[in-house]
Amino acid sequence: MKNLIIKLLANAVALAVASWVVGGITLQGATTGRRVLTLLIVAAIFGVVNAVVKPIAKLLSLPFIILTLGLLIFVINALMLLLTSWITGKLDVQFHVDGFVAALLGSLVITLVGMLLNLVLPDKAEIG
Repeated sequence: MKNLIIKLLANAVALAVASWVVGGITLQGATTGRRVLTLLIVAAIFGVVNAVVKPIAKLLSLPFIILTLGLLIFVINALMLLLTSWITGKLDVQFHVDGFVAALLGSLVITLVGMLLNLVLPDKAEIG
């Protein structure tokens, strides 16, 4: 349970940094508390998408991942971010990714923040 909470908070931090750095990723809320709640909801959805959909997408695209020397992983991460944005839109959560370029830049930022957080967090709570 502790690892799940750590992973949720780490995803929330990575998503917050991405929404702060990348212009096409917006996270809205009337108050700071509302934005934090929205961020935690988005982080939970992002975690579920990464746990369920991402492994299937990686398995189906494995030959292309090998062919592109792993660069296709960034595209898959961007698609997972776009899927998260679509799901949050259906659930009326104030998180939006404005197109593929913003999703690709956001996935790069999330990957970098995740790598940095993995350096300081316990080994069992790997991000991404």
